[in-house]
Amino acid sequence: MRFAIGDTDFLLDGEPHRVLSGAIHYFRVHPDLWADRIHKARLMGLNTVETYVAWNAHETTPGTFDFTGGLDLGRFLDLVAAEGMHAIVRPGPYICAEWTNGGLPYWLFTDGTVGVRRDEPQFLAAVQDYLEALAPVLVPRQIDHGGPIVLVQVENEYGAYGSDPVYLTKLEQMHRDIGLTVPFTSVDQPMGTMLEDGSLPSLHKTGSFGSRSASRLERLRQAQPTGPLMCSEFWDGWFDSWGEHHHTTSAAASAEDLDVLLAAGGSVNIYMFHGGTNFGFTNGANDKGVYRPIATSYDYDAPLDEAGRPTSKFHAFRAVIERYAPVPELPEWMQPGGSGLEARRTPATDVAVRLDRSTAMGTLLPHLASWTTHDTPPTFDALGAASGFVLYRAEVDLPAGGVLTVGEEVRDRVLVSIAGRPVGVLEREHHDRAIALPPGTGTLELLVEDQGRVDYGPRIGEPKGLIGGVRIDGALLERWTASPLALDPLPDAALEALRESAPTDDPHVLAGPVFAHGTFDLAGAGDRYLSLPGFRKGVAWVNGFCLGRYWSRGPQHTLAVPGPVLRAGRNEVVVFELHAAASRSVCLRVEPELGHTEA
Repeated sequence: MRFAIGDTDFLLDGEPHRVLSGAIHYFRVHPDLWADRIHKARLMGLNTVETYVAWNAHETTPGTFDFTGGLDLGRFLDLVAAEGMHAIVRPGPYICAEWTNGGLPYWLFTDGTVGVRRDEPQFLAAVQDYLEALAPVLVPRQIDHGGPIVLVQVENEYGAYGSDPVYLTKLEQMHRDIGLTVPFTSVDQPMGTMLEDGSLPSLHKTGSFGSRSASRLERLRQAQPTGPLMCSEFWDGWFDSWGEHHHTTSAAASAEDLDVLLAAGGSVNIYMFHGGTNFGFTNGANDKGVYRPIATSYDYDAPLDEAGRPTSKFHAFRAVIERYAPVPELPEWMQPGGSGLEARRTPATDVAVRLDRSTAMGTLLPHLASWTTHDTPPTFDALGAASGFVLYRAEVDLPAGGVLTVGEEVRDRVLVSIAGRPVGVLEREHHDRAIALPPGTGTLELLVEDQGRVDYGPRIGEPKGLIGGVRIDGALLERWTASPLALDPLPDAALEALRESAPTDDPHVLAGPVFAHGTFDLAGAGDRYLSLPGFRKGVAWVNGFCLGRYWSRGPQHTLAVPGPVLRAGRNEVVVFELHAAASRSVCLRVEPELGHTEA
């Protein structure tokens, strides 16, 4: 088969073809659920699935690529093909996606000499290696090789970042040189000169927007007089940041904008069809003057919610699509007005879990830490830490106390303690750089959390940690030891030590930083949500799978637990609480709680 760009339409074997696509990021969905999410995309009437490729997930260390398990992009694309659907692939190298560092590996920028998203030899050499690693996955799965891929996007909303046609030309040629033959696209917002700045004449321009479809398409046509109109990011919702409300959009209003788009003859990629979850430490952040880390849930108020269930938006979009293309019949449980839940042999109920074993972080450090010595605090990047936590230690003697200051910036959040006694917190979000220390002698500990690398704008690629050194009363504090904490996955030795700690009947608080452990039994596996009432901030795991971060400030108050992570019989949950918890009880819930929405 052949897919091409005609004067007015996409052409499939020479015949006009409308792309009806929805975004599903394989790296945000448990791999055992890929087929289910793809199938439901077809049931909404879509004929194509789109995904970014997260470079930094595949190449965590230079030269070593992982395309297995949850990163098996080839299997994901094969499942798309098995459903009888096409695929759009967006390899970046930059993807934004509210994903840590916008998909760029942190190690690219460790020495500060590599350019970001521009015509710079070191950056382009690393991109070349990445694309060559992708070639065996993508090239044989193109439509003209019998596979599902019909379009490949070069870069991502580059017009919002820069205007470097030399960089884009080299990047386009690198994609061609690995054997990609399908049409190439670009995407930008139809505002200002972004469409022109972010593309080339040889790339088919597409738009990104979620409202005012008619005027957006008019601007797109102005920038590109011929060829099919396409919105390749039709924003049907939005992402959430910690401390804000849960973003939702009107299903009726979004459906109306979709109708206008399709009535104009346009093609579409719905962003997102199914958002999924930022498991582990993969969430990104924004910093446009104030640092805002992205939440763990990437529900996005999409047609298919975080649990993979159809929403009112699913049915509203399906009704629109049905006016322009045939749609499959829905199974009874997915019909409008249904429960949205597939039939279960045994109705699921909430399960309370008591965390009856706990161990202070310090006790588990022999299993979590690998110490090195330094004159000044090294960055996460210098320590080889892509994300998570780094613990810094220095000895101090402060008979009268003092004021600790960080030279340039805290990235991103610091728990300060002396001799095991908590002192306070420094937060990048509040532009904190100083804290008063009480009188004391002993070990100063600074537990630094990377809350998500910036994924958009000029701060992409910045290092993490205590930037600019640490001073007490103006004097530079030297002779440090530092270690990243091994948390994803938790080492077996740490888990075993936690399991062997003495159980307690004490119903009262947990004082952090502390790891707590509990077990629970299930009659059968199915998607659940971990609720942590009374807990403040930390990380949670179920059966060794890192669910991601929780934070009492919300908006979300549950963490998604994919059904394939659970098992019939005995299961275990581990929580790393940074501050304190008002109880030892958590709950495996049937329903999520994504937080309050804007009035």
